[in-house]
Amino acid sequence: MDAMTRVAIGKPKLPKLPLPEGHLSEEKFRAIDRVREALTAQATGGLSPASLTMAFMDWSIHLASAPGKCLELTIKASQKAARLGAHIAAAGLDSDEPPCIEPLPGDYRFTNEGWRKPPYNFWAQAFLLHQQWWHNVTHGVPGVTPHHEDVVSFAARQCLDMFSPSNIPFANPEVVEKTIATGGQNFVQGFRNWLEDASRVATQQPPVGTEKFVVGKDVAVTPGKVVYRNRLIELIQYSPATETVFAEPILIVPAWIMKYYILDLSPQNSLIRYLVGQGHTVFCISWLNPGASDRGLIMDDYRRLGVMAALDAISAIVPGYKVHASGYCLGGTLLAISAAAMARTGDDRLASVTLLAAQTDFSEPGELALFIDDSQLHFLESMMWSKGYLSADQMAGAFSLLRSNDLIWSRLVHDYLMGERTPMIDLMAWNADSTRMPYKMHSEYLEKLYLRNELAAGCFMVDGRPAALQNIRAPMFVVATERDHVAPWRSVYKIHQLADTDVTFVLTSGGHNAGIVSEPGHSGRRFRTALKHNADTCLGPDEWVSAATQKAGSWWVDWQNWLAGHSSQERVRPPVMGAADKGYAPVSDAPGTYVAQR
Repeated sequence: MDAMTRVAIGKPKLPKLPLPEGHLSEEKFRAIDRVREALTAQATGGLSPASLTMAFMDWSIHLASAPGKCLELTIKASQKAARLGAHIAAAGLDSDEPPCIEPLPGDYRFTNEGWRKPPYNFWAQAFLLHQQWWHNVTHGVPGVTPHHEDVVSFAARQCLDMFSPSNIPFANPEVVEKTIATGGQNFVQGFRNWLEDASRVATQQPPVGTEKFVVGKDVAVTPGKVVYRNRLIELIQYSPATETVFAEPILIVPAWIMKYYILDLSPQNSLIRYLVGQGHTVFCISWLNPGASDRGLIMDDYRRLGVMAALDAISAIVPGYKVHASGYCLGGTLLAISAAAMARTGDDRLASVTLLAAQTDFSEPGELALFIDDSQLHFLESMMWSKGYLSADQMAGAFSLLRSNDLIWSRLVHDYLMGERTPMIDLMAWNADSTRMPYKMHSEYLEKLYLRNELAAGCFMVDGRPAALQNIRAPMFVVATERDHVAPWRSVYKIHQLADTDVTFVLTSGGHNAGIVSEPGHSGRRFRTALKHNADTCLGPDEWVSAATQKAGSWWVDWQNWLAGHSSQERVRPPVMGAADKGYAPVSDAPGTYVAQR
């Protein structure tokens, strides 16, 4: 036996010693979990199965143990069946018999006259009664957590909407009429539309028609210069359109979830162009579209490199004057945080603060909260951890579900069953030009604001000190929209309870985007407005609606007058573009380069 063999078979085996406790960090074990969750997310569309399961179990267990609720539902089911039967019998004798149930406000699926005729009216009535019954099933179950109740109700509504008679070709009178008129060619064209859309999704191309709205050519065309650029923003200074201007410039902080140019769409509905035309010097932030390398960006980076860096640049370009700061959506929330932190340190560079569809209290954030709980947040973090960001299509899917009738099913009917195409407009093209969200920043935003509501509680920390909105003394102009599904107006209204300053609140018609893009001359626009002085009694939202002044037209005009009233009365010559001697020389023409990033 040679030496090597003796070593191989004769040497006693030593026992394996346990590895030191810190040898494998906890994060390595968590990485296994995150990989599994990221893979699961590909199959669930980013929804946490655990969150949905907990909601369903909470609801079903409490429903099963509530005999009174079950008896109530049984009686209501029989009553609705009797209502439907009586309606069918009456409609058989009188074709003008009114429906026994009307759609909910905002539900336009059954507005066509064909839905008033049998058998379509019977199907529509049966569906609406069934929908109403399921609302009763998912609401008012004793003991169910409110968040779980909302999730179950939302899931039930999504399932019901899938089987709405409006989505079934032979059950939709409009589709039947179109099929007869075209000899079925509507389905042929609809299939072509579907193939085109599917191909564009697979190849990551924008929707059909967006090519008509090129950034810098058709939209975002207000003249200006990029006067400052860092790793997170480009600051655009817009060229003056009047011989003299208001002394105080305007800074616009848009949301970084989308491209900035919703406020500079086509020339006729550009808020930025309107302000410039009224004699204001306007600056606007254009955010970077982050990638995997930006995964470590946090909210304070957006404050420092965004709002504060922009204010520093404006102070150098327009020295000696305060700034009217305006923030839209997430940009408004960030502006509120920045203004509170500035007030805490005695930085008084803000002449006023305007918040457009921006929340500062997240205790009632609307249906978006359906996707935000501890389980769902952990799931989202795993998705973002694998890529370094939350992709635009994942966010678009969540927003589409919130308005599934408008954004999913109506499109299915119009584009694929009717074989038509909805004409692309600038606002729709902008909506398709979304951006990504950095991993750490988005996690922090959801946890600290949505889950913990730290800003409203006065414990959101900036530089180790709380950013308390109560410290803001600059007057505020706050705009909310009536049909906002992202920042519900009652949530935006809570600024009245948080700010110790004069607040002019405006409630305008429209939704989160269309209500803000509300140019003068736009037909059908209206708004309510009221000023609350710091010492005035605070009203509830419904009281405010009754007390506020109602006006027809665009709120832009009132805002411009408000800005003028909070500015120096003497006009000055427009400032030069940038300040080369202070390090803010123009680097490119507007709209810059960040807005073109894909």
